[in-house]
Amino acid sequence: MENHSKTQLQSFLKHLPPVEFCCVYGSSLHPNRDNAKSTMVDCILGVSDPLQWHSENLKLNKDHYASWMALLGGARLVTNVADYIGVGVHFNPFVSWNDKMFKYGVVRMHDLVQDISNWESFYLSGRLQKPVQIISDNLNVGNVNSVNLRAAIAAALLLLPSKFTEEDLYAKICSLSYMGDLRMLFAEDRNKVKKIVQGQFELFRSMYKPFIQEYETNELLRYSLSGNPQPVLSQDCDLSAARSLVSSLPPLVRSQMGVKLGEKKRLCDSGRVINEVVIGSRQEAAQYMQTILKRKVMVSSARQAVSGLLAVGGVNGMRYLGAKMRKAWNSWR
Repeated sequence: MENHSKTQLQSFLKHLPPVEFCCVYGSSLHPNRDNAKSTMVDCILGVSDPLQWHSENLKLNKDHYASWMALLGGARLVTNVADYIGVGVHFNPFVSWNDKMFKYGVVRMHDLVQDISNWESFYLSGRLQKPVQIISDNLNVGNVNSVNLRAAIAAALLLLPSKFTEEDLYAKICSLSYMGDLRMLFAEDRNKVKKIVQGQFELFRSMYKPFIQEYETNELLRYSLSGNPQPVLSQDCDLSAARSLVSSLPPLVRSQMGVKLGEKKRLCDSGRVINEVVIGSRQEAAQYMQTILKRKVMVSSARQAVSGLLAVGGVNGMRYLGAKMRKAWNSWR
C-alpha cells in the first residue's frame, strides 16, 4: 500500500470512533495496479465494544449504515445481526470519502483474537493468513497472528505433495479459507487465488519466510533448484512429519480431528500432559482436516452473506453482489 493511501486511510479513521486495531486487506495491497483509483479499500477494525462503537458511529456517520437498520434498531440491531446471523463482523461498504471508496468491517477484539488463535469461524483468521497492512494495533494482534500463520503453513503442507514450488505453497495457504466458500460457486473470480498470489508474491514470501526457514532447520523442508525457473521445495511425508504438522494446527481443529481419529495422552517437553491426535496415515489426517475446514468456511460464508445483505440494505446489497458476479462471469469467459 502506497504511503499516500496509508495517510489517506489514517485520516479517514479520524472521522470514526477510536479503534484498537485496523488492517487493510485485499486488492488495494496489490502492487502495480492499473485500477488504483477505482479500487475500494477494504479494512478490518477491531473494537473493544461493538455496541458502544456503533452507537457513537451512528451519531457521527449515520449515512455509512443501511437506512432501515439505523432507523429501526440502531446500534443494537447492527450488533445483533452481526453476532447472531453473521460471524461477529458488521461491514459498511461503499463509504465514499475524499474521492476514495472504503469498506470497513467492525469486529469485537475478543472475537478477532479467538478466531486468529483457534479458527473458530475461520473467517477473519483466513483473511489474516494473506498479506495485510496493519495501520493501528494497540493490542499487538500482529504478534498473535504468528500463531495463525504457523497453523496455515502447517495445514497447507499437509495438503501438498512431496514436491512443490513456493508459489504452490502460497496458493494452497490462500485457498484454505476459500474451500467450501459458497461465493466461489457463482460470485467470485475462479482465478482469484492465482491472482492474489501472483499479485502479492513478495508479500507472501516476507510473511512466511521465518516459518519456511524453521521447517528447513528441522529438516522437514528442503529447497532444490534442479534447473527449474522456480525453486522446488521437498517435504518429509512420513508419519512423524505429519504428526508435527498436525501439532501446529489450532487446538479446536485438533480436537475436532481427534473426535474422528482418536486421541492419546502425551507428556510434552514442558512437562504438561496434552491430547495428541492419533494419525494412522498422512492422507487420512489431511482428509479429515480438509473436511473440518470446508465445513467451517461453508457455514461462516453462508452466515456472513446473509448478515451482509441485511447490513448493507437492498440497493447496496445488489450493487455489491452484481460487482462480484461480473468478476465471476468475466473469469469464465
